[in-house]
Amino acid sequence: MDLLAPLKAFDRLQRRHRMLAVPMAVIKKFTDDQGGNLSALIAYYGFFSLFPLLLVFVTGLGFVLDGNPSAQDAVVHSALKDIPIVGDQIKAGSLSGSPTALAIGLIGAILAGLGVTLAAQTAFQRVHGVPHRERPDFLLSRLRGLGLLAVLGTLQIVSTVASGLVTGGVGGPLLVVAGIAVSLATNLVLFVAVFRLLTDGDVDNRHLWPGIVSATVLWTIVQAVGGAYIGHVVKGAGATYGTFATVIGLLTWIFLGARIVVYSAELNSVLADRLWPRGLFDPLEPADRRALRRLALIEERSDAQHVSVTFDDVVSDDQLALSTPDGRPVDG
Repeated sequence: MDLLAPLKAFDRLQRRHRMLAVPMAVIKKFTDDQGGNLSALIAYYGFFSLFPLLLVFVTGLGFVLDGNPSAQDAVVHSALKDIPIVGDQIKAGSLSGSPTALAIGLIGAILAGLGVTLAAQTAFQRVHGVPHRERPDFLLSRLRGLGLLAVLGTLQIVSTVASGLVTGGVGGPLLVVAGIAVSLATNLVLFVAVFRLLTDGDVDNRHLWPGIVSATVLWTIVQAVGGAYIGHVVKGAGATYGTFATVIGLLTWIFLGARIVVYSAELNSVLADRLWPRGLFDPLEPADRRALRRLALIEERSDAQHVSVTFDDVVSDDQLALSTPDGRPVDG
């Protein structure tokens, strides 16, 4: 009995139907590109950047509250008091501003944020098959990363605040609906900037929209779930377990966000370059050959280096280039 028979039957089915072939091609390409590792690197720097940002936030809050009883009273009765560790300091009235802490937090946040943008650039370049020799150099990639950090950081703050209104239910149903609309709109602008600035300039704008829409919807859902998690799990936990709940929640939130972005970029690449259907088993489809060839060409690191790819079951370049709308080779 062939234990792989059900999988082989599904493989034959998905090769014939686009609704199955495209998602499978996205998953296959995500695996080929080591998308899990790319997502984990983005999430690592994203999580690391939160602590300097938290230091900046707490220090700034200390400056604002110092000698301002009305502001202190407002913060004590706000949702900020439920943040683990910080909330205890707010209730005790022991927060104070420190220029040194503020400077350290800002420098740490910029360096960690730059790590996020550099990791995201690497991910998008690999997803779209940009050879190493065509990628920005050390200085240009970092200047580009700082620009991305400024634009995307501002948009993300606005989007998260709007999402907080959605999950908090502040102001009744009308404000919740307005918060959803603002959150979706802001996320749309955010991902338009992300995908255009991170994607190679040779990729046409119209090929970016599937990934932009996918990332916008999924990220808005993740933000809403994250807000609900903080409101119902973290808020009800004790000081010790609240800290664990916050850390686990943040790790999960950032990791899911990173995978959403990489998967959405893979969707754009698959649709734009017609990299479907992909076979789960032999024989290789023309889309398999195109994807594997692009993966090898990424390793070209010098203009003097030329990588060539051949397959045992030879298919001509014309057959690889020409395909019907469903991605299958043209006869003859």
